Amino acid sequence: MTTTQEEFDAASQRAQQLPSKPSNMILLQLYALYKQATEGDVTGDRPGGFDFKAIAKFDAWNSLKGTSQEAARQQYVELVSELAG
Repeated sequence: MTTTQEEFDAASQRAQQLPSKPSNMILLQLYALYKQATEGDVTGDRPGGFDFKAIAKFDAWNSLKGTSQEAARQQYVELVSELAG
């Protein structure tokens, strides 16, 4: 099953209006899937220092390295559907 760009766009709109705020782990997963779906593999260096939020986001996105943009779109739509109920 393939996910269309329209389905992905609709899911990203629904993600902004979830009935309750997801946990930080789920938010990182949504972020990583969205970035992988829209930009592909992460580029650049891992942030350093004490910017823990940036490090967590980079690591979450980097964990999807090699995942196709289509697969990431599909997983994103499925996750948002689960969260939206």
